[in-house]
Amino acid sequence: MIKVGIVGGTGYTGVELLRLLANHPKAEVKIITSRAEENVPVAQLFPNLRGHYDLAFSAPDADALGECDVVFFATPHGVAQAMMPELMSRGTRVVDLSADFRIKDAALWSKWYGKEHGCPQLIGEAVYGLPEVNRHLIADAQLVACPGCYPTATQLGFIPLLENNLVDPSRLIANAASGTSGAGRQASIDALLSESSDSFKAYAAAGHRHLPEIEQGLRSVLSKDAGPLSLTFVPHLLPIVRGIHATLYATLRGKAGDLQALYEERYANEPFVDVMPAGSHPQTRSVKSSNMCRIAVCQPQQRDTVVVMSVIDNLTKGASGQAIQNMNIMFGFDETLGLNSPALLP
Repeated sequence: MIKVGIVGGTGYTGVELLRLLANHPKAEVKIITSRAEENVPVAQLFPNLRGHYDLAFSAPDADALGECDVVFFATPHGVAQAMMPELMSRGTRVVDLSADFRIKDAALWSKWYGKEHGCPQLIGEAVYGLPEVNRHLIADAQLVACPGCYPTATQLGFIPLLENNLVDPSRLIANAASGTSGAGRQASIDALLSESSDSFKAYAAAGHRHLPEIEQGLRSVLSKDAGPLSLTFVPHLLPIVRGIHATLYATLRGKAGDLQALYEERYANEPFVDVMPAGSHPQTRSVKSSNMCRIAVCQPQQRDTVVVMSVIDNLTKGASGQAIQNMNIMFGFDETLGLNSPALLP
């Protein structure tokens, strides 16, 4: 049984970690931190966890966290950087759900996140935690940077095409839509029911902070002679709580061959990627509360454009579920441990 600490337990990704870890047979949450809710019982703030946790929130303490086998950071961007050097020096393994260590270029991170990076010396040690690409590196990592929600859905959709040099990497387009929980648990006018219900809109069309993360990940799977990569990424807000639907477009270099077989073969041994039958249109409701990514691929009218549809739950495969998937790999557990529950319907 490994000892788990969670820094920042009051947001949506924090409570999702608690929900999933409550029934994990190999992990026990020992510490859950929140400065604002210090000494408040977890089950008081989150009644759905009554009977599962008798812990209270505590202030972050490096000594206590350093006694854990693994620490999850479910904190706003910039917070993990301050504590990371001390935890790493103690040998504690860390899975960071924020964007602090995802981007390998500190100056690029600062440009998109509007502040200087507080711990650039550890960026190179962080392994990008997309298991479908970096499983072998995750296994031995001390620090794993868990991918963002939009980047997970988008990369899993594009990867088979780019790995096989089938499309022009300079002409990629991603239209991706997320539920309101993607904005976090803080007060926001846009997330109010009366603002988001019965409506649909794009946002950050001129540039979203997940763009450099997605492009970095996609470049990592390109062959050397594939040419430059460029993605047009436009996020949208859906009037739902959980879920991401990414519709991806790429231009073929020539004859595509059997795209359905390509995707089925690429993800045949991936426990959390489901390539759906030809002609399918995956729905966000089919992955709600699960760690599954469901993908469908088509070539409309057999023309030169490939359309890929990718759906995930932004809080599970897009955040906390994937973080636990990484933890399982890091400690040599069955990768699916604690994550096998089917999606919630209706």
